[in-house]
Amino acid sequence: MKRFLSDKQIYKYGFNLSPMYRRSTGKVIEVSDNLHYVKIKIPLSFKNRNFVGSIFGGSLFSATDPIYMIQLMNILGEDYIVWDKAASIKYKRPGKDTLYCEFEFSTDEINAIKKNISSKGEIDIVKTPTIVDKEDNTIAELSKTIYIANKAFYKEKRKQKESYKSSL
Repeated sequence: MKRFLSDKQIYKYGFNLSPMYRRSTGKVIEVSDNLHYVKIKIPLSFKNRNFVGSIFGGSLFSATDPIYMIQLMNILGEDYIVWDKAASIKYKRPGKDTLYCEFEFSTDEINAIKKNISSKGEIDIVKTPTIVDKEDNTIAELSKTIYIANKAFYKEKRKQKESYKSSL
C-alpha cells in the first residue's frame, strides 16, 4: 500500500473510508506530510442532527475520539504502544453548522515524548483541542489522556502483571 500512497494519504483516506469513522459523521480534511497536523470537519446533517436542530454531542465526541491515538501510532512507529486512556468533553454552545477540530503535535513535543519514554518506560500525556465553528467560536472543549510506552517495557509490565495474577 505504501508503494502507491503516502502516509498522509493512507491516514486521510483510511479514516474517511472506515465504516467506524464514517458513522461518527466526521471527515478528515487535512493532514500534514509528517502527520503532525490533522484537521477534521463535522458537518450538520440529518445523520447527526438532534432534537433541537444542532449536532448531537455523541457525534462530536466520536468524530474526535480516535484521531490523536492513531496519529501518534503512525508518528512514533512500531517500537511504541499507544492507547487512549481517558477522554472528556465540555459542551459550550450548540453546533448549528459545520464544525472543525485540529489535532497537532510539534516536533519538540514528539522529541519530548520519546525522551520521557526512554527514561521512564511509559507516560501519559494530555491534549486539549477545541471544536469550533467557521467563525472560530468554541463549541466544545476536549481533554484526551493518551498512554504511551516503549513496546519492550510494556510487554515486560504485562508479563509481570500476568505472573502476579497467576500466583494469587
